[in-house]
Amino acid sequence: MSIIVDNVTKIYGNQKALNNVSFEVGKPEVVGFLGPNGAGKSTMMKILTTYLTASDGKASVNGNDISINAKAVQRSVGYLPEHNPLYLDMYVREYLSFNAKIYNVSKARIEEVIELTGLIPEANKTIEQLSKGYRQRVGLANALLHNPDVLILDEPTTGLDPNQLVDIRNLIKSIGEEKTVFLSTHIMQEVEAMCDRVIIINKGEIVADKTLKALREGQEQIVVVEFDFRVEDAFLKKLPKVVDVINTHDFVYEITFSIEEDMRSYVFDFAQDNDLKILRLNQKNASLESLFRELTS
Repeated sequence: MSIIVDNVTKIYGNQKALNNVSFEVGKPEVVGFLGPNGAGKSTMMKILTTYLTASDGKASVNGNDISINAKAVQRSVGYLPEHNPLYLDMYVREYLSFNAKIYNVSKARIEEVIELTGLIPEANKTIEQLSKGYRQRVGLANALLHNPDVLILDEPTTGLDPNQLVDIRNLIKSIGEEKTVFLSTHIMQEVEAMCDRVIIINKGEIVADKTLKALREGQEQIVVVEFDFRVEDAFLKKLPKVVDVINTHDFVYEITFSIEEDMRSYVFDFAQDNDLKILRLNQKNASLESLFRELTS
């Protein structure tokens, strides 16, 4: 196992941020770490990167005990914190070169991560000139610099526009084919797009640990579609395996299907047959959202 957490507790004053937390993450695997604000996600990640010390319990990363072999852990982990710390007055390539010297990384590797994270158009700008989304890419590039076996990413898609989201999702998924990726996010669609498994934490305790496959099996799905014109619910209910149709606002509809198969193609065909334009078409897993709300509300 790449990450092993065994009964880890973290106490701040009179508050338990983490309470006997245990889980394991294998390789290769992309695991989503979910929870409401203040649940303990960032605290757990900081402990795994040796930034914080646990009050009790044990944990290891790549076989290295975090309390005994901190340097070995740091060498094997790439970390993108929630509040991405950057030197704003440095140029992108200059900043990555500065960090590359710490890890004794070659100049060729710097160019590789610039290309990987889509930073080529911005590489000659100062970080201060970059949008929030591109600053996030710089942080991800920095986490990848030393080619770590484990990536720990705290809200990696924060501030990205829809096009950037697709690029970073694909990058994280491709990294997860060979490495361990442990990431936190508040966005369920991000979990479904990138993760093999989800761990849900609430008030410092693990309340669920399931694979996406187990969550999807036999569960409902919701397709969110926005047309360019209003459609009667009755027409949408004629689609196969429809359980419910809700017109949430304007021309946006949430269609619930009682089937695992991706039903977006059926909605697309419906629009084509009825001369409708689709302005938005997304799928979300009703069971994951329901489970999250049930366990954290």
